Amino acid sequence: MELGQLDASARDLFSAKLVYGEPVERDGAVVIPAAAVFGGGGGGSGDARVAGVRDGAGFGVFARPAGAFVVRGGSVTWVPAVDVTRLGLAAAVAVVALAKILAKRVRS
Repeated sequence: MELGQLDASARDLFSAKLVYGEPVERDGAVVIPAAAVFGGGGGGSGDARVAGVRDGAGFGVFARPAGAFVVRGGSVTWVPAVDVTRLGLAAAVAVVALAKILAKRVRS
């Protein structure tokens, strides 16, 4: 794949289709899922004088659910996605920090 083809593929990938999912209709409401998407890429080239022409490129994408727009009765509301794992990790860190603070107070 040439660098120009890779660039075109990356442009197609980073589109609204990646951020917004297909609308789903249930019980008179339309739900449009949305995601937070981050990505980047790079490319390179070689020296034609040393063992021929060398080039390369690559890119990566990270996406996670952000929430959904809910359309019901002519109004639109935003419902954020809740990352239970992240909440659990934050709670665990808070408990450990609190335990260390209390342990220091008891010793002094």
